[in-house]
Amino acid sequence: MDFRQYLLVFEDILHTQTPPAPYDNAAYLDYAKLNWSRMNRWLKKGVLSEQLIRGIKQISQPHQWIVITEPWCGDAAHSIPFIQLAAQQNQLISVVYELRDSLPFRINEYLTNGSKSIPKLIIQDAEGNDLATWGPRPAECQLLFDRLKAEGAGFEVQKVALQNWYNADKGRSVQAELEALLTTL
Repeated sequence: MDFRQYLLVFEDILHTQTPPAPYDNAAYLDYAKLNWSRMNRWLKKGVLSEQLIRGIKQISQPHQWIVITEPWCGDAAHSIPFIQLAAQQNQLISVVYELRDSLPFRINEYLTNGSKSIPKLIIQDAEGNDLATWGPRPAECQLLFDRLKAEGAGFEVQKVALQNWYNADKGRSVQAELEALLTTL
């Protein structure tokens, strides 16, 4: 599905009387509501760096970007807007969104340390060959997550700490990492 279709799936989850699993669980539905707000905030107020824009505009061959995500994913709410805004800077980039927990279950081919961590960005050439992957979160944020996990911090503590990190970072890290990735292609 393209980004518009992904947004429609997201909205359907939020507005249907009987949302599908796992959104029939109040906690997952609450995560999706928060993430809708967060994602739309970055789509409206997120500013792309000049370095990333230059890197994107230098792409001279068609790219297929595949983003594996889910509306419940907090990391995705902060990263996907910048990935989408970047891709829109070059007509040679097409972006496809796939839900992690639905067919074709591509995430099984792109595990992170054995887990189905999302979001995951897969950059492919026109023939479907992988050029690069990114995700599930910026390196600095991953270090914070790993430290909190090692310290035995509970889910709520982790969630708040990561949210605070993303708010302070304002998308700079995901952009810098994406720009660095593009220089390797």
